[in-house]
Amino acid sequence: MRAFSIEERRDRLARRHLLTGPSDVPIAEVASRFVGLHATDPATPYLSLWARIPDFRIADLDDALYEDRSVVKHLAMRRTLWVVGVRDLPAVQAAASDRVALNERRKLIADVEKAGIATDGDIWLKKASNAVVAHLAAHGHTSARDLRMALPELAGNYDPAPGRSWGGATPISPRVLTVLAVQGLVVRGPNEGTWTTSRAKWAATTQWLGPETPSLEDPSAARRALVGTWLRTFGPATVNDVKWWFGHTLTWARDALRDVGAVEVDLGGTAGYVLSDDLEPEPACEPWCALLPGLDVTTMGWQDRDWYLGGHRATVFDRNGNGGPTAWCDGRIVGGWTQDADGRVVLQLVEKLDRSSSKALARKAAELTDWLDGVRVSARFPSPLSKTGVG
Repeated sequence: MRAFSIEERRDRLARRHLLTGPSDVPIAEVASRFVGLHATDPATPYLSLWARIPDFRIADLDDALYEDRSVVKHLAMRRTLWVVGVRDLPAVQAAASDRVALNERRKLIADVEKAGIATDGDIWLKKASNAVVAHLAAHGHTSARDLRMALPELAGNYDPAPGRSWGGATPISPRVLTVLAVQGLVVRGPNEGTWTTSRAKWAATTQWLGPETPSLEDPSAARRALVGTWLRTFGPATVNDVKWWFGHTLTWARDALRDVGAVEVDLGGTAGYVLSDDLEPEPACEPWCALLPGLDVTTMGWQDRDWYLGGHRATVFDRNGNGGPTAWCDGRIVGGWTQDADGRVVLQLVEKLDRSSSKALARKAAELTDWLDGVRVSARFPSPLSKTGVG
C-alpha cells in the first residue's frame, strides 16, 4: 500500500493550495480547485486570494463577483457561505446545496407555524418565495430591507432563542432569502458595504447569471465531479475529511470515494484516499511561509488536522471548530496574526522558529500591512490566540 509521510502531505498542500511559487491562476479557477473559497467572513476570500495570487487587488475579486460574474457567493456545504465558480454552481447545488435547502426549508416552515405567522407554513413560504422572485424579476437587484418594506408577504417576526439574551422578536424575512438562495433561485448581487462587510443586494439567479446557466440534476454525477476535484486538491484525505467537508453522511462519503475510484493509502497507520492516478511521489518544496485569514480554505480543509496543526488546536481554533488567522511555515501552522492600533500586522507565534523562517514571516507581515493600507480586519470567529491581541 502506498504510504504518505507527514512531510509529503505538507509538500502536496504547499503546491496544490497555491501557497508556494508564483501563480497566475484566474480567480474562478482558484475557487474551482478548492470547490469553493470560504466566505462566511466577508474579508476571508479577499485575504485567501491575496495569499495565493501575486499582485492580487480587492478590485479583482469585486470584478469577478459583480462584473464578470465568473464566481458567485453561494450557501452550500455545512450551511457555509462560499465563493464558487459559476461553472461549478450546478454541481455544488446538486451535491451539497440541495441537502442544506431541505433542512433550511423544513426549519423555516416549523418556525413560521410556531410563531403564529401562518397556520400552514408551507403555503406561507411558497407565497413569500414567489413574491420575492417576482419582485426581483420586475425591479432588479434589491436589498433585503427594501424587499421587506415592499412585500407584505414577508411580514412577521419569530423568536430564535426564547428566554435567551440573544432572543427576542426577529424578522422572518431573511430566512426566506436564505432558503431561496440555497435553492439556487436568488443570488447575492452587488455589495453595498465594503470588502470587509456584507450588505448584498439580492438578484434573481437567471437575471444575474443569465438564462443559459447549465443545470446538473443528477446528484450522483455532481458528487463524483466535486469529490474528484476536492480529492485532487486535498488528498490524501480520510473518509471523515470527505464527510465533514461536504456536510454529508459517512455512507455518502464512502460512496463518493468509490465513485471516483479512490484508492486506499497509509497515513501513518490511518486509512486515507487519493485518486488512482495521483500516486506519484511529491518532490520536496523549498522553504515557504504564508499568512492566511480566519476560516481560510486550507486551515479548514480537513477534519483530521494534527498533521499540519500539531498541538495548537485549542489555540488556533475556537470551541466550534472555526479557525482564526494563521501563520504557516513549511506546511504547518506555527501561530497566528493580528493587527495593532495602527493597522500593522503583528505575528503571534506559538513555536520557536529558525532565523530564516522568522525573517520570511516578518516579510509577509510587512507585505500584508502594506496591502491592507490601514484597513483593520476583525475575524468574525476569532480564535483564542486572536483574542489575546498584540504582545
